[in-house]
Amino acid sequence: MDPISPLEQALHAARALVLADLVAGQVAEADVVSLVEDSIAQRRWWVEQWPEGQAFVAGLVAQDVQDALLERYGRWPLCPVCGSGDPHALDVEPELGPDPHWVCHKAGVKVASVGSLSSATGGMTSS
Repeated sequence: MDPISPLEQALHAARALVLADLVAGQVAEADVVSLVEDSIAQRRWWVEQWPEGQAFVAGLVAQDVQDALLERYGRWPLCPVCGSGDPHALDVEPELGPDPHWVCHKAGVKVASVGSLSSATGGMTSS
């Protein structure tokens, strides 16, 4: 059996992190998981063109899925920090960099690493 390439390792890790956040928000339905797979396929090509971007894949997949969910269903993930005011989504930072986090710009806080939303939401619905 051939070892898994660093590219495939990065893609599998990104998939797992984003799926963990979707599960934490209880939105990991089959059609939503398909959005993750679509993003992984697109990002595979992107990283093949720019191998140095492997460390950025998890954040980019999270942003891709967030954008696709906004178009189809609404904002995700909703901020678990701000208890009042209009509901708003978290953002991924850095937009293009390693170690991506979900942040609330309204409160100015880092909420959780991509893949760790369950620690911030307690697994509560965020859609």
